[in-house]
Amino acid sequence: MKQFLITIAGVFSALLLFFVGLPLVLISLIAAAARPAPPPAHTVLSLDLRQALSDQEPNSPLSFLNGRSLSVITVAETLSRASHDPNVQAMLIRLPEGGLPPAQADELRLAIKGFRASGKMVIAQSQGLYPSGVSTATYMLGASADQLWMQPGASLQSSGITAEDLFLKRFFDKYGVTADYQQRKEYKNAVNPMLYDDYTPAHKEAELGWMSSVYDTELTAAAQDRKQDPAALKTLIAGAPYGADEALAHHLIDRVGEVQDAIDTLKTRAGADAKLIELAQYRNSPRPTTYAAPAGSAIALIGAEGDIVTGTASGQSITATHSDVYSDDVAKAFQDAIHDDQVKAIVFRVSSPGGSDTASEQILSAVLAAKAAHKPVVVSMGTYAASGGYWISSNASEIVAEPTTLTGSIGVFGGKLVYGPALAKFGLDLRDLTVGGDFAGAYGSAQPFTPKQKASISAWMDRIYDGFVQRVATGRKLPVARVQEIAKGRVWTGAQAQQLGLVDKLGGLGVAVGEAKRLAGLPAGERVVLKVLPGKSSPLETLQRAMGLSAASANAVSTGLWLLEDPRARMALSELGRARLQASGQGAVLAATPFQ
Repeated sequence: MKQFLITIAGVFSALLLFFVGLPLVLISLIAAAARPAPPPAHTVLSLDLRQALSDQEPNSPLSFLNGRSLSVITVAETLSRASHDPNVQAMLIRLPEGGLPPAQADELRLAIKGFRASGKMVIAQSQGLYPSGVSTATYMLGASADQLWMQPGASLQSSGITAEDLFLKRFFDKYGVTADYQQRKEYKNAVNPMLYDDYTPAHKEAELGWMSSVYDTELTAAAQDRKQDPAALKTLIAGAPYGADEALAHHLIDRVGEVQDAIDTLKTRAGADAKLIELAQYRNSPRPTTYAAPAGSAIALIGAEGDIVTGTASGQSITATHSDVYSDDVAKAFQDAIHDDQVKAIVFRVSSPGGSDTASEQILSAVLAAKAAHKPVVVSMGTYAASGGYWISSNASEIVAEPTTLTGSIGVFGGKLVYGPALAKFGLDLRDLTVGGDFAGAYGSAQPFTPKQKASISAWMDRIYDGFVQRVATGRKLPVARVQEIAKGRVWTGAQAQQLGLVDKLGGLGVAVGEAKRLAGLPAGERVVLKVLPGKSSPLETLQRAMGLSAASANAVSTGLWLLEDPRARMALSELGRARLQASGQGAVLAATPFQ
């Protein structure tokens, strides 16, 4: 009977995988294993930034189903590769109508300038630039092109940076909701909208501080790229809104024209029979022989994007984009790099607003283990590396941040919302029962913390905060008193953090790779492999994980599919076998890095 049930289960799994899983596998194979032809001899690349980019490439092989096929890092790497490709002659950039995260714009600006440095023309085309928080970052990115165009009838309305916060205190008071939170220290303002009805002096100071730094950095960079006086450009931008023709008259843009006119201009520049190719399509094309990966030293590239949590990503959706940083996965990636003799140093790409202190500590321990194994760790900060994101960065060999990266936030907060009295007004009575100590029901929503519970939480938060400060002091080689002075939960931009000693250098991934090579003792001109850790799962491994199949069950499914004698299924399984073998190594090779 037991064997019969096992057989039935195997057949059922085979049928389920065939009718549900196989189509996804085939789609994945087409997307990941297809071998497109080399780009034409006269290629114009097209980069559309009107859809949001992630900072790093998702790990799932089926994540393209979510509609995000590019990340900031893959764009930078692909443009660096294209700058070496004689088939690529020019590029068109479609700018978003709103704002880009400032640090993303910084990284993309460096990539565009590197592409242009190879003698290839770039036109950025805008259909209008409208107020949207940090839309000046979009203008800065457009200014990095050879020419900045705007569509006829569009307008440039970006005149500065704005932030808007909804304060809930009076609403809570009206309906009887209590926000029972504590902060360490006064600048740790994430919960301020629940505690107050307006900005506190510290909250306002912190917000205006980073906003002013970002604004100055963006417009100074734009003025440099457009060869204008920074003060004059700031005066012009502050005078917006402008119509497209007015923006041209003020030399804020270079031409008013439709996107097709920009394409025709670039094709003429590229040569006869020029073709327009999306950057995502070009990325999958064969690499030029001059860009072949060397067989020598490697730099490991370990990513951390999203909230920092404990555990592993193994149970997430097969189409997930890894919105969290799983401490087990990151720690294992560091161990893989430690035991890989080819890896001489590690670049740790961090784009995280924070998260669990225990998960952050696990990752920090992995960073320290790599350094103890004589493998330098250089952090490359993305959009933000704040709170837990700075915790995991603090003890790196070096920290590289974009000028507008939001970092620091060395602090902690904790507490709960108490809405029992509010529900009672509507005839809903929230009651609780606990067994054990007084703290067992501390986080219940019926009542505020008791004085004893509040004291326990306060002591716990003090321990976390003091430990955070001590880790920063040790990692950055600063006196504890100095860290306490600049911490207090305050967010700084990368440019501000460098002045405070929290960051070593300003720049993007290329600068971080260069520093990793230097610290590893590799010659500055030596080309190395960037080895991404952990590597992507194969499609079969992803489906196996998603369906909860054991290795034995997966083999039974494979056998069942094979016995169906479908040539397409057999071909798919053969491709899956090859993909699985490729994924069984220690990570995937991104490219022979152009960052020399």
